[in-house]
Amino acid sequence: MKLHSPIPHKKTRLEIIPLIDVMFFLLAAFMMVSLTMSKQQTIKVNLPVATSAQSDFKPDMINLAVNAAGDLFLNTERVTLPDVESRLAARFGNDPNTPVYISGDADTRHADMVKALDIVRRVGFNKVAFNVKASAVPTVPAPVK
Repeated sequence: MKLHSPIPHKKTRLEIIPLIDVMFFLLAAFMMVSLTMSKQQTIKVNLPVATSAQSDFKPDMINLAVNAAGDLFLNTERVTLPDVESRLAARFGNDPNTPVYISGDADTRHADMVKALDIVRRVGFNKVAFNVKASAVPTVPAPVK
């Protein structure tokens, strides 16, 4: 003889929608944290100001800096011109599309910046850019008459 309970028997349900919401929140949080973890290693230079400056630093980029005295720094290490060329040539074998950013002090001579650019282009890197500091107030160019 089977006895039935007066309490209705419910099937166990797993609510999946709140679980999906929590997973999307965690995914978004980890993505935002990972975007802020890129570390730029370079020396302190007084960058010139440009109104159309954009910063798109990546952890796999090469930083080449020239200070006001004309000294070259690869990331944070002071190097000579031939040494920079040999190190960049060693790095070129990995990926010629690695971005190279050249930072120059506002008081750096133009010739020293051209020497740094020439070395990078001679080695064969395709993506070379100059690092500048964005101006606080964007200026509107004057209309051409």
